[in-house]
Amino acid sequence: MNKENQSRKASRFSAEGAVRIVPLHKPETQALAPASAPKLVYRGGALITSVEVFTIFWGGKWQQDPYTGIPAQLNQFFDFILTSALLDQLSEYSVTGQSIGHGKRTGTITLGTPALSASVTDQAIQQFLQKEISSNTVFPQPSPNTLYFVFVSPGTTVTQAGSSSCQQFCGYHDAIGSRILYAVMPFPDCSGCLGSLAQLDALTSTSSHELCEAITDPIPGHGWYDDANGEIGDICAWKSKKDGNFEVQLEWSNRANKCL
Repeated sequence: MNKENQSRKASRFSAEGAVRIVPLHKPETQALAPASAPKLVYRGGALITSVEVFTIFWGGKWQQDPYTGIPAQLNQFFDFILTSALLDQLSEYSVTGQSIGHGKRTGTITLGTPALSASVTDQAIQQFLQKEISSNTVFPQPSPNTLYFVFVSPGTTVTQAGSSSCQQFCGYHDAIGSRILYAVMPFPDCSGCLGSLAQLDALTSTSSHELCEAITDPIPGHGWYDDANGEIGDICAWKSKKDGNFEVQLEWSNRANKCL
């Protein structure tokens, strides 16, 4: 993708809505310089200051081999990462009255019903969340810090805004109104959502991407955002490092003027 095409892409996203996805792994385009020098600008909206992650593993395959152990591993990832150096790094994006600190995982649930087919839309995911929040006592009620992480089981494609997982994206975050903040993580069963990583490492890396973006820009485009390059994770997509034993994505630092 040349810079002219990158510019058109940025303009399209500015017109249609804020960039909030994990893009596919495409080394030939991600090696290019950003369309313009990155700089996140605060747009005055809410931030998540003490994130409370609730993990949801939706679909019957989470209860079948070889996937049964992955939910526990992802919960261990969140238990570690929410009090790690990655969260410390985000403190530079604190603003008056909203200081970003450590978070916690408040719970988890694995649901085989309602059953998932080969494809699920973002609208269906929103309806699923709203129904479960209102009727399932395990689900925490929304708060300014609550972030619902929906992990969709293997074999199911997620469609959102005319795009599909494993074709245009590997995950995204969004908000239902201003009240329900959520991230959606399709299973990385394609090369574009694995890159050079193992499946679990790909899931923790893309989850860290969406976690940091949801904290710094929970309602996409209203927190810390760059019109040309997107959110904190978009600028550094598919550049990763180890935090403890877990693979996480580098995130953009305005202070250091680079991905850290």
